[in-house]
Amino acid sequence: MVRPERRTRTDLAVVALIVGAVLAGSAVLWFNSDARATVSEPAAQPIPELPAATAVPETLSEAWRATSPVTPVPVVAGAGVVTGAGNEVSGHDPLTGQVVWRYARDIPLCTVGAEWNRAIAVYRKSENCSEVTSLRGATGVRGPQRNADAEFGTQLLGDGTYVTATGKSSFESWRSDLVRTQQFGMPPAVKNPDNNMKRPDCTYSSIAVGDERVGAVEACPREQGRITVLKAHPEEDEKPEEIFSVVLGSESAGVIAVNDKHVAVVLRDRSEVVVYNNDGAVENTFPVRVGTPDLRANVQVESTSKGGRIYWHTGTDTVALDPETLAPLWTTPDTLGPGVGFGGKLLVPVTEGLAVLDALTGNRERVIPVDRAGYTGPVQLNAVGPVLLEQRGDALVALR
Repeated sequence: MVRPERRTRTDLAVVALIVGAVLAGSAVLWFNSDARATVSEPAAQPIPELPAATAVPETLSEAWRATSPVTPVPVVAGAGVVTGAGNEVSGHDPLTGQVVWRYARDIPLCTVGAEWNRAIAVYRKSENCSEVTSLRGATGVRGPQRNADAEFGTQLLGDGTYVTATGKSSFESWRSDLVRTQQFGMPPAVKNPDNNMKRPDCTYSSIAVGDERVGAVEACPREQGRITVLKAHPEEDEKPEEIFSVVLGSESAGVIAVNDKHVAVVLRDRSEVVVYNNDGAVENTFPVRVGTPDLRANVQVESTSKGGRIYWHTGTDTVALDPETLAPLWTTPDTLGPGVGFGGKLLVPVTEGLAVLDALTGNRERVIPVDRAGYTGPVQLNAVGPVLLEQRGDALVALR
């Protein structure tokens, strides 16, 4: 029989020191980890889906409101309404405004967007907006996460398949698992000397997305503006794939809309919209009345696609564009934002409230009064079920 190994007091003391050191090291790692710095409180029950509105009500009044300075437009993710303030993302019941889930970090938010029925929260580090987390809209349960190269001031633009994080020096696109599919420009951490760029000295003043493409207005040395259209998912994410790129001859341009055949660009110094085809040739031009755009939404201009139409706010008027040709269909003057489809009509924000329009013709049928308590700035709309949402500056307001 083998005699058991004898352990001395010294052996036991050494073991105790090793165990203590391991526990102390683990405690230090946990204390400094993202896990300790994260608060994740999913919903006890998923937010129920609401049926779409079947008609436009005669009256509307404020049902609830929340502070949401980091959302440029009302964010609807699945069944939930999502707000962001400080370092916290909140998921609200659309009917009551009750916070049913929350997610927070010990670093500030840059922005919050939505795609794939998930909220996408982008958090700020010292050099950029690099911490990205997706959250299920109905529950707040965490999904894919990534580290990004997004800039301060970034906004998230979705085309139904990809999300693009905007930036003045670079922008990038992600698929639903948050894997990056393309990066354009000069990010903070450059892997290649010129990042495979044809024009490494350019910056980007306006970006729009659509049909798995990204359109960007470039400001380049010795040029008067340039429009470039790229694939959101090229063969290699470090090799941008351009559809076309042409000089605009304007230093005050903004990209309005992009599809698989055309891109529309507003030349504000000419009060004109120019539509290009995939060869970079001009297919159409039309005059517009332009004003000061809401820079919080889509960089320079706002556009929303509802019911197969594109509604663009010029800064003064709302213009409906044909979804195929991007040609103008009608214009309604003196509006505060692009509008939203609701109950078979188009609702457009105006000074007195919400104008009810025929979506096919643009004919104004009536105006629903809305008391905005003195707020007169741009208004971004969204809807979930029977609830209308207005983003008024830093405030999100639900109307019923």
